[in-house]
Amino acid sequence: MNYHKKSVEDVDVSGKKVFLRCDFNVPLDDKGGIADDIRIRGALPTIRYLLEHGAAVILCSHLGRPKGQVNSKMSLRPVAQRLEEFLNIKIPMAADIDGPIAQMMSNGIRPGQAMLLENIRFRPEEEANDPDFAKGLAAMADLYVNDAFGTAHRAHASTCGIAKYLPAVCGFLVQKEISVMGKAMENPEHPFVAILGGAKVSEKLKLIEKLLMEKCDSVLVLGAMSFTFRKAMGGSIGNSLYEESLVEEMGQLMERAKDAGCNLLLPVDTVVADQFQNDADIRTVPAGAIPEGYAGMDIGPATVEIYTSIIESARTGVWNGPAGVYEFSNFAHGTRAIASAVANSRGVSIIGGGDSAAAVDQMGLSRRVTHISTGGGASLEFLQGMELPGVACLQDAE
Repeated sequence: MNYHKKSVEDVDVSGKKVFLRCDFNVPLDDKGGIADDIRIRGALPTIRYLLEHGAAVILCSHLGRPKGQVNSKMSLRPVAQRLEEFLNIKIPMAADIDGPIAQMMSNGIRPGQAMLLENIRFRPEEEANDPDFAKGLAAMADLYVNDAFGTAHRAHASTCGIAKYLPAVCGFLVQKEISVMGKAMENPEHPFVAILGGAKVSEKLKLIEKLLMEKCDSVLVLGAMSFTFRKAMGGSIGNSLYEESLVEEMGQLMERAKDAGCNLLLPVDTVVADQFQNDADIRTVPAGAIPEGYAGMDIGPATVEIYTSIIESARTGVWNGPAGVYEFSNFAHGTRAIASAVANSRGVSIIGGGDSAAAVDQMGLSRRVTHISTGGGASLEFLQGMELPGVACLQDAE
């Protein structure tokens, strides 16, 4: 996939109606208010650029998984209200998405104005990438801009189908995502270290193989996924989560890595507990010697020391997935230590979205990291070298 795409700065937007796909998939609280508006704030530079350069902007996003049905709990009305606060302009919303009201509103907006379509996934045609639906969306605008990297791995009507009917470029958010991560994958500075955690090795197997065999100097394994590797080595993992169907394959992967001279590291010690709760009986044991009745909950201090040294000396570092059950304070030390090490590294540091991004944000380390991806699944597929439909459909830069 070509990582070099035209952006809003490469085209004339003055006097144009711009269909801007954003990622306003924000968490809502019990009262229907916005619990975290970081994704809305992330879209503001592109929105402001378009408005200030004379474009009329038709904003589009999904929220949640309404499965093609109207669901008032997943309405974008709270998003419209928050956008009005940030932009200090009215943001009227079209509830019918591509019907006569939306058409009338899109015909009526003028340069410097913006409107918002209701949750695009209220329509089943969105996720089906229905060409007639995409064509109807395109009929409202002169230009398509994708600034929703979090959905770029989905071939939906508003993420790639619409690009068949309009000139298509990226916004600033997508531009940064593909330029920073694209450079890391095309021509990374070495040492290149990947830190991969989380629960399931199956979700990151292709990424591990690609980074291990093609790109990285070291791959550091974290979280519950490390127990599948330990099981393949014949170690005792107690009641720890692991994927039995992948044990043999992980053993083969470790042999291939060894033969290829690749540095695949596993935790050497583990913080374990006899119950899945914060105030359980807690011990620190060697990684391959977890007693029965206990499960791994975090990496231990010796692992933290080893991993920190490697991460801080990296010239390129990519981190995706927590070190343990960091939601519980007694098992958050490993994840927090990894976050600090990534922030202290002397090179390019990339956080692959999800829990890793949340941990960095909670610790106030966001400004010390080169790039925090807004797309968990999209960033994983991007780093694997997979083609993202929402990026591939955009015009290539000259």
